[in-house]
Amino acid sequence: MRLLLIALSLAAAAGLGSARADQELPIFDAHLHYSHDAWEVVPPQQVVEILRKAGVKRAMVSSSNNEGTKMLQDVAPQLIVPELRPYRSRGEISTWAKDATLVPFLEDMLGKRKYMALGEFHIYGADADLPNVRRVVELAKKYGLFLHSHSDADAVTRHFQQDQAARVLWAHSGFERPEKVREMLRRYPTLWCDLAFLTAHAANGKVAPGWRAAFLEFPDRFVVGTDTFTPERWHYVIEHARWSREWLADLPADTARKIAYENGDRLFGVYR
Repeated sequence: MRLLLIALSLAAAAGLGSARADQELPIFDAHLHYSHDAWEVVPPQQVVEILRKAGVKRAMVSSSNNEGTKMLQDVAPQLIVPELRPYRSRGEISTWAKDATLVPFLEDMLGKRKYMALGEFHIYGADADLPNVRRVVELAKKYGLFLHSHSDADAVTRHFQQDQAARVLWAHSGFERPEKVREMLRRYPTLWCDLAFLTAHAANGKVAPGWRAAFLEFPDRFVVGTDTFTPERWHYVIEHARWSREWLADLPADTARKIAYENGDRLFGVYR
């Protein structure tokens, strides 16, 4: 009886250790925005506190306008991975691809500061062949940047037709069927997928079968993201990190670590 109690105690301790390890799994959040309407609602220092409470060790941030990203870098340079967004305000989401002032703006910004990606930008279908978007692809190639593209599969394909060596982070890729995502990942070796704002791949802490197959086939090609597209979403970052750890725990440990933070570290720099 005593041996049985000891065995049960050890098993319980092991389970507790696993739970604690899961709770402490670092997160690389690859999809955050800190736009002009968020600055007063959630000041920079509060953003940093939220990220640290959430266990987010590195965060790729864009903003409309891009001053918000700089504000966060000034407060926590080791935490923030900057990307350059083509929008100077939220209202440019639907107009940027045909805005004649866009390319000079991007060229000016790229000459002033270092970025890791261009985006997140919204483009769909044949609009990815518009001159502005083609120029964005060229600028990414020139400066060695990722394209963070909120797109359908058609637009992503057009990015690669313009530059076969493009490095594309497909924003909200989970809006596509997992079978289509796998097909695209097989076709394009320099395509990665962010899972921002997607709940269909996991429910009740379990990963859906189609997405499990995608994660296991391509464990090196996915990253998580919260998408703080409104100021209020910043107050969801902690809960999103908790939820991400919950469904990641349903995957093999090495796959979970890769999606949680190792892929982000490898692609965008190891946090210190």
